[in-house]
Amino acid sequence: MADRVPRPGLSVAARALLGVVAAVVAGAIAVVDGAVLAAGHPALPVLLAVLGVAGLVLAVRSARPARRGRLRTAGRCAAALLLVALVAAAVWLRPYPAGATAVAAADTTAPGPVAVVHTATTWELRPASPSGTGFVFVPGALVDPRAYLPLLQPLAERGVRVVVTAPPLGFALADPGAVARAVASAPEVRTWAVGGHSLGGVAAAQALDVPGVRGLVLWASYPAGDVSGAPVTALSVSGSDDGLATPDAIAESWTRLPPGSRFVVVQGGVHAFFGDYGPQAGDGVPGVDRASAQRQITGATVLFVTGLRPG
Repeated sequence: MADRVPRPGLSVAARALLGVVAAVVAGAIAVVDGAVLAAGHPALPVLLAVLGVAGLVLAVRSARPARRGRLRTAGRCAAALLLVALVAAAVWLRPYPAGATAVAAADTTAPGPVAVVHTATTWELRPASPSGTGFVFVPGALVDPRAYLPLLQPLAERGVRVVVTAPPLGFALADPGAVARAVASAPEVRTWAVGGHSLGGVAAAQALDVPGVRGLVLWASYPAGDVSGAPVTALSVSGSDDGLATPDAIAESWTRLPPGSRFVVVQGGVHAFFGDYGPQAGDGVPGVDRASAQRQITGATVLFVTGLRPG
């Protein structure tokens, strides 16, 4: 049997500290962002749970005698490095929380002509008098999916069934089948538009082959590849002062969209105006107020989606 010896004091202290930090970070994020985590995909809460348990286990075991051996030492170092990476990932993956208006719009108990339905991976706006048209919307990276409900509410009031996806860890490209599942969940809807904000628009543009999809809506976004041959019509809405999806990048993408696509530029609009989640790092300085910009974004989208021809 291998000898057991006490770890050096610094190693014990460092491991104990790492374990405590991991557990505290996981717990703090769960407490501070609890409502946001509940509104999104369960992947991040699971990650935090794993991080918290691993931190507690490390903190408890750090004082125990250790087995000697290079492989065991290497394994402990690798586990510590993995835990450090998980702590960094948990902090970086904290979502942009929805604002008060969006939180109010996500009330699933509120009466009215549009029912709000929340599942583990979607937020839906279901009109009492459906028109037969649906819209699957994919959020931008790390944005609380509720942030888009106020802007999409007018669509639902016009009879459009709206499905906002909640991507794993806040990244739309991590779930390429989300649009197809949303469409399949409502077989009574025959005509669909797909769209998204920022990275969500990139993901939406990769789902144009889903049966029933007739339109593509890009909010401050553009396709990663050439979709000009896709059998859809497209709407691109962008902001003239966007610091992330810049006007030059948007303009360069126009040739990659189907012929006849419509382009709307919100003068003074910035990246964060396409949702209700506050300012965003790296964005431009707005030259218009948020409410005015969002009226233009919503107006153009309603006109486009409700005007789609049935499939």
